[in-house]
Amino acid sequence: MNPQQPAEPMPRRTQPRVAVLTSGGDAPGMNAAIRAVARAGIARGYEVFGVRHGYTGLIAGDFMPLRLRDVGGIIDRGGTVLGTTRCMQMKTEAGQLAAVQRARSLDLDGLIVIGGNGSQAGALALCQRGLRVIGVASTIDNDLPGSDVTIGATTALDTALQAIDRLRVTASSHERAFLVEVMGRDSGHLALTVGIAGGAEAVVLPEVDTDPETIAAQLRAAHERGKSHAIVVVAEGARYNGDSLASHFKEHRERLGFELRVTKLGHIQRGGSPGVFDRILGSQLGAAAVEAMHAGKSGLLLGMVGGQVAATPLSALIGSTKALDPRLLELAPILAQ
Repeated sequence: MNPQQPAEPMPRRTQPRVAVLTSGGDAPGMNAAIRAVARAGIARGYEVFGVRHGYTGLIAGDFMPLRLRDVGGIIDRGGTVLGTTRCMQMKTEAGQLAAVQRARSLDLDGLIVIGGNGSQAGALALCQRGLRVIGVASTIDNDLPGSDVTIGATTALDTALQAIDRLRVTASSHERAFLVEVMGRDSGHLALTVGIAGGAEAVVLPEVDTDPETIAAQLRAAHERGKSHAIVVVAEGARYNGDSLASHFKEHRERLGFELRVTKLGHIQRGGSPGVFDRILGSQLGAAAVEAMHAGKSGLLLGMVGGQVAATPLSALIGSTKALDPRLLELAPILAQ
């Protein structure tokens, strides 16, 4: 449906009603969460509706019923069958009020929001304006506090690792240094984890200030230890990202003795079929969101902490980011030798 068109009338209410939306960047495993919300909701006696195109669709009233068969065959699909947007209106008072008014006009008992930091900030805003909301932690960046791992992160890591493994074959064959830039916005979770898993000789993170000369020294040291090739993993949000590092090495090639061949993985990390972990995580968190809603709770983010589903107040999460694991930070340079 075009968001500018009038919303289709909702069916007459005969039972409690809950809606689910996906917002922000898509992530493998979102469909597993949508499926779980629908089926767990129906099992609890709810009418379940999906909101197309995230908060944009909520404001426009772009809803669709989610019956048992409507969510059949989606668990293995990447992305989100509901569609997603980054809705700038939700950052304004007018947009938030419009979203709440639309939810009330459709007689919703509650809303489940599947997404990352920005999406959950929107969820908190709606909650503070009187709408019952439960958040589900989903972002490939894995930077959302309240969950050890977020929906989509492990599949994104597997995708990045496959690319690094393939690039290492070429790097070895040609005895070259390759730079691989991974996603993560201002967070280094993806870069740090896949750097260790991929045997990178250096990892560049937003959280640890590193200059090009330090990277060059690390690569020279690796060469002196007998390594004929090297992989550098860089987070896109680092002060020196892929482009700036490549430019520095090209400009100073004669002095440094080599240059870096750059590969940006970009949005390829978002795509593909979700792995086992993301399917199970999405299923668990989606079902848990329904249970939290059924218990009358609101204003919570559901994530996985210590292997168990955990609820954290949205108000405690907004404006903060999850810190990198200090043990991995310590381990990375040791294993890179």
